[in-house]
Amino acid sequence: MKKQSTLTLDADALKIIAASHHDPFSILGRHQQNGQTVIKVFLPSAESVSLADSKTEFKRIIGTDFFECLIPDEALHGHYLLSWVDKKGHSHQGYDPYDFPPQLPEFDQYLFSEGRHWHSYQKLGAHLHSVDGIAGVLFAVWAPNAQRVSVIGDFNRWDGRCNPMRCLGSNGLWELFIPGIKAGYLYKFEILNRYNQQLLVKSDPYGQQFELRPNTSSIVPASSLHVWQDQDWMQARTNFDWLHEPFSIYEVHLGSWQRDHQGNFLNYRELADQLVDYVSKLGFTHIELLPITEHPLDASWGYQTTGYFAPTSRHGTPDDFRYFVDTFHQKGIGVILDWVPAHFPKDGYALARFDGSALYEHEDPRKGEHRDWGTLIYNYGRNEVKNFLLASAIFWLEEFHLDGLRVDAVASMLYLDYSRNPNDWVPNQYGGNENLEAIDFLRELNTVTHSQHPGTVMMAEESTAWPQVTRPTWAGGLGFSMKWNMGWMHDTLAYMSREPIHRKYHHDKLTFGLLYAFTENFTLPFSHDEVVHGKGSLANKMPGDPWQRFANLRLLYTFMFTYPGKKLLFMGCEFGQGNEWNFNRPLDWYVLDYPHHQGIQTLVKDLNQLYKSEPALYQHDFDHHGFDWIDCHDVQQSIISYRRKHDDQDLVIILNFTPVPRENYRIGVPRAGTYTEIFNSDSSYYDGGNMGNGFAVSEPRPWMDSPYSINLTLPPLAGVILKIL
Repeated sequence: MKKQSTLTLDADALKIIAASHHDPFSILGRHQQNGQTVIKVFLPSAESVSLADSKTEFKRIIGTDFFECLIPDEALHGHYLLSWVDKKGHSHQGYDPYDFPPQLPEFDQYLFSEGRHWHSYQKLGAHLHSVDGIAGVLFAVWAPNAQRVSVIGDFNRWDGRCNPMRCLGSNGLWELFIPGIKAGYLYKFEILNRYNQQLLVKSDPYGQQFELRPNTSSIVPASSLHVWQDQDWMQARTNFDWLHEPFSIYEVHLGSWQRDHQGNFLNYRELADQLVDYVSKLGFTHIELLPITEHPLDASWGYQTTGYFAPTSRHGTPDDFRYFVDTFHQKGIGVILDWVPAHFPKDGYALARFDGSALYEHEDPRKGEHRDWGTLIYNYGRNEVKNFLLASAIFWLEEFHLDGLRVDAVASMLYLDYSRNPNDWVPNQYGGNENLEAIDFLRELNTVTHSQHPGTVMMAEESTAWPQVTRPTWAGGLGFSMKWNMGWMHDTLAYMSREPIHRKYHHDKLTFGLLYAFTENFTLPFSHDEVVHGKGSLANKMPGDPWQRFANLRLLYTFMFTYPGKKLLFMGCEFGQGNEWNFNRPLDWYVLDYPHHQGIQTLVKDLNQLYKSEPALYQHDFDHHGFDWIDCHDVQQSIISYRRKHDDQDLVIILNFTPVPRENYRIGVPRAGTYTEIFNSDSSYYDGGNMGNGFAVSEPRPWMDSPYSINLTLPPLAGVILKIL
């Protein structure tokens, strides 16, 4: 016969039953009462409960799922083990979560509230944890406007009454150690808002692994078993002088670079083994991944992130991703991640109104919502939000050995009126449109990442004329390592898309960029944004018949690789894919059966090798000492020529942007000697017409303000590079 207690319930106990108590530890667990120890448990699924060691049975409080027992103090030694039988007759055993003291140190709580806990991902979220030799999982979450927070999961039938958490005070942190839970369990947080009693079910903001979409539960992560083999790379990276080294990036969307024969995503390990050989063969120094942070919608390409501490499960586990990065490092190739701190999606299971209030975002939609993108904007002025993002950045650099982050949509962060109607934004305290809190955040982001992980790079996608994006914070800059040169990219593609006969009227598109080329540390991007949404592929932007289109493309890449700045090329562009990029299927690899496409791929490979082998092409990418115009005024023939310089070694570059061969074309050179053609984009190796020079001997004939000159044959729609050997 079931033992039942005739004790009545007080108001606190009724709140436990109603799942509305903010401090369950004040009721549940062991407490002193009249010289004895009383243990109270609330088990909605239980028919009977006892202490496993002593067989002492609990009494049920009539009409409830409360059970209690009274025992002498000396009868308990250490933590007690509960034994219970559920309503289906199944037996269970486990330590009582409410018999354990707080686990989150006060120092960690303080740092988090101050916005200076850069490793908060090691404390918040779900972590395997042991207390007094008892293994389990420690859960912690920030929800300051909650009346009650519970851990729910497949271990408690997703019942929010079973595992309410401990509130740690005014800092808004909640925690609960649940013994017996293991890696692989699914979980979420159930949150009751204190003001409107709204009940929310949320995935973990600090979750480090998630179910495969469309499911949204967080997964208790296992301890990493990966043994890193990239020690040489990591040691060398500490002293990596990226300012004066070659930096050529292959931008990749892992979901559509390649798939298996059934059209399924490849695992990170499969991708590593295939992609690393391909990238290495083509000579790129780095890859940049479109966001692989967890996200619900494939069509967002990862830019609407919900898991800021989790590699997407589409391609495997966190250790699978560690293998991916490790493989690239062992091949001498860096890995950069596209990272999105500018906004987040409105999905109800994630960050949006996390505890029933505008917690991570602004309450006022004029500050807290991107109208164009249908997403929410982070409240950078809130310490805990800033801490969340800073910890995410450190997490990827530290836990996965990433070599840098490309920060998406920086312009949208800097301006309060970004893409807004005149009456749809709120000025800052000085009446301006600068987002002062975001500026402070970006400066701190770059300061922290560079100090914690020397040699890593932070790259800004910033499309405006904001000054000193890549200058040090102590000099008033934002502190980024590099910035995408969006102006150069737009001008160049606008020029190249015109019929050659019209190009002479737009010659300034080629030359204007040198007026500001050294005001920032620029990367030259032909990115994913230029081959989607009806813009067509790079190959199909080029005018003319097929021969001219591919000659133009070869010329475009020659221009990019010889122009000051680091390089970035989106996947598929390296072999001249004809179709616009489609995130939902792999690249059109079949086109490599055709000579035009083979030629483009070989050209990119050779340009990468030339770029890495010639210091003149990279040593002074960011200062004027590495560049001199020879002639930027030949408008009528649409030809430009310039020198790239390093110490006493010059490269001479001449680019002909018309389909007309130019014979006896004279240019000035600074020194006497034999100038040998070391690259020609019209070479037959690249499926070109093979018109060229071999070499040219200088004449003591002053030309273009130079004491010597050489006479050349310029192939049509082509670039040539010469060097004194």
